[in-house]
Amino acid sequence: MKFNTVSSAVLAALLFTSACSSEAQQTPVRHQVMINEQALVANDRAISYAGDMLTEGDFFHLRSLKLSSGETIVGAMEGNSQQLHLWRFTGQEFQPVWQGEITSRVVEDICFFESQQNQQLSVFVLGGRGGAEQRLLQQDSQWLQQPLTIREMNVPFDSTACVVSQAHSKLYVAEADQAIWAYNAEPEVDEGRDLIAAKAPFGEIKNEMKALELLQDGTLLALEEEPPRLLVYRLTDDGYKFDQATDFDGVDAFTDVTMQGGGKVLLTEEGMTASEQFEVEDLGDTLSQNAKPVKQVAATLETQPSPRRGDAIDDPAVWVHSDTPEQSRILATDKRTGLYVYNMQGQIVQELAVGRLNNVDVRHNLAAATLRDDNSIQLFDINQNGELSLAANQKTDIAEIYGLCMGYDSQAEQTSVYVNGKSGRIQQFVVTDAGELSLVREMSVPSQPEGCAVDDEQQRLFVGEEDVAVWLFDARAAGSENGEEIIRVADHEELVDDIEGVAFARVNNQPLLFVSSQGNDSYLVFDADQPWKQRAHFRIRTNIEQGIDGASETDGIEVTTQSLGKGFEQGAFMVQDGRNRMPEAGQNVKLVPLERIISLF
Repeated sequence: MKFNTVSSAVLAALLFTSACSSEAQQTPVRHQVMINEQALVANDRAISYAGDMLTEGDFFHLRSLKLSSGETIVGAMEGNSQQLHLWRFTGQEFQPVWQGEITSRVVEDICFFESQQNQQLSVFVLGGRGGAEQRLLQQDSQWLQQPLTIREMNVPFDSTACVVSQAHSKLYVAEADQAIWAYNAEPEVDEGRDLIAAKAPFGEIKNEMKALELLQDGTLLALEEEPPRLLVYRLTDDGYKFDQATDFDGVDAFTDVTMQGGGKVLLTEEGMTASEQFEVEDLGDTLSQNAKPVKQVAATLETQPSPRRGDAIDDPAVWVHSDTPEQSRILATDKRTGLYVYNMQGQIVQELAVGRLNNVDVRHNLAAATLRDDNSIQLFDINQNGELSLAANQKTDIAEIYGLCMGYDSQAEQTSVYVNGKSGRIQQFVVTDAGELSLVREMSVPSQPEGCAVDDEQQRLFVGEEDVAVWLFDARAAGSENGEEIIRVADHEELVDDIEGVAFARVNNQPLLFVSSQGNDSYLVFDADQPWKQRAHFRIRTNIEQGIDGASETDGIEVTTQSLGKGFEQGAFMVQDGRNRMPEAGQNVKLVPLERIISLF
């Protein structure tokens, strides 16, 4: 794991000096956090603030987070009932947010994450038997009536503790006496993990870890329970590096470590038989979350998930019923088996098992898709009821066929199919009167393309070169074979390769180009005329009312300005969702009413 910039303060020495010796007598502290310079304390009898009892119970895992709004979120687990208690502290008083039993797992720890980019607050509930969940608490400063599970996570079986870096959107999880792992804290991101620390002889860990804590400069503290040791890992340009370990003589065990403010670190033991406090050099708040907020929309319809897990669904398209928009059809390719056809309730109504299809598009009552099994183009006829049937198949000499789009030239009364391959080759075929395909032209871009779209009115072809740029070509069969770069990845901070999906639409007589930015799970809209101005940058996140998850790792996209019926009277923006959650399932297609995106301009 690597971070771009790190303050020199990260490399400064962390100085420990004993402030008091271990206490053999009973102490009332099980866990303690400081809020407004007053102690919030959890023990086996209650949670108290500034000496006043907040609630009775046998409490563990007291956690808090100061929010960007100025409020503080506080959470704790009551051991006897397995109930999670959540409060928000306004600066004047504690107000209940939610209280309820956690039945999904035995809780080992909780920790909070505030995403300023996506304006969401969530809590991670960590279980000790190989599972965790992320529950949404707040969105757009609005508190949910009850937490909404937005992600199920696979974590090590013996997970014991967690902590979140708000600055880097990372969740750190301790795996007993084995390792510390880093996961992405955002729910719509890659599910992989990075190793931060390992057990000896591969690392410095010796005994079971019971607590993790982060200093303000990003330094990670890991507390081993018995015999107690505090491990210090420093944040560098190359990730976390072990710095030192501190042993504690005369103490049998410590189970918790807490930053109290003012440079104080409190170590406590769960049975309340020992505590120790240290003075820590105050390095200041050298890390902050600088990510700018990203505009958000939510899908209001999702299709039935693919019955096949993994990377299956790739590209959507839409066929619009000429008389009854509600009878329109959504198409989506499955890279393993063929083509799915959905109704406007998102249900699969047809599955055409023709082989490994990649991209698909529609013009009038004809659909075309790239067939990777034999590098061909597969055509489909669409009848007046939206039912698809196999039509012609056209072989190509493209070695690894990939992307596809369709166009219609009204002057020539001619439908074209444009296909590309991983080498950068682009071929244009026209549909003959006999319903066959005829090759008329070849173009190219320097490296791998995929997504493409056609402006039928002005006969322009837009092609996404995945790592580099969007290209513009003449779409006519007799047009020039030369293209030009119009939108470069290097020129737009928000556009992070791969450029995957590309779609075109004319909205209120404005030509617009839609692009999926797969590298940061977002989408951009540009003017489809010089100077190709960026109009919007947005993400698709959780629809809390309908229980639809966000969209991420998007391949293909589509847009229509035609009505698709109720809820989509002004058209829709459609995306392939590479990580389909709530619940975890096969990939699918998400639909956002087009006017919600246009309102972002």
